[in-house]
Formats: sequence, C-alpha cells, structure tokens
Amino acid sequence: MTRYLITFPSNAMDHIPDEEMPEVARAAHACCQELIDAGVYVLSGGLDDQPASVVTADGSVTHGPNPNAVSGITIVDVASREEAAKCVRQERL
Repeated sequence: MTRYLITFPSNAMDHIPDEEMPEVARAAHACCQELIDAGVYVLSGGLDDQPASVVTADGSVTHGPNPNAVSGITIVDVASREEAAKCVRQERL
C-alpha cells in the first residue's frame, strides 16, 4: 500500500466556538480509532503555531511566520488516493 500524508493549516479550526471543541476532539479521536481498527493508521500529531520554514520542491526556503503553516498531520497506509480522501471526509474505509 501507499502512505498518504493528510495535513491541515493552523487556522483550520478557528471558526469553531470554544464550547464545541470538546465534541470536535471526541470526533477526531473516533476518526483515528476507525483508522486504527481498519489497519491503515500510521501516525498523527499536532504542531505548535510558531514561525515556520517552508522548503519547496525546488529547494528554496522561506523563513519566518507563515499563517498557513501545517498544524496537524495524519499518515495513513491505504491503496489509493481516493481511500486517503475518505479518511479526510471521515467516511468508512
């Protein structure tokens, strides 16, 4: 199978009210558990919002604050890009 890196920007959940965050956290944990149960979960994690250095495919580097820096990652081991997209949409595998 192929491993896919799923990311989201640091401001992806800014629109969610604080009182809804516990439910969002429960849903995220449930999603990860489904990936584990399906045998496709590799890892996930979050990154602190801080100045980021971005390295592009051509090797150029940009240093400093980047509001769109990656804030969270999940890696899944699935057969296709379509299956990876299902993980993002929280569909059953």
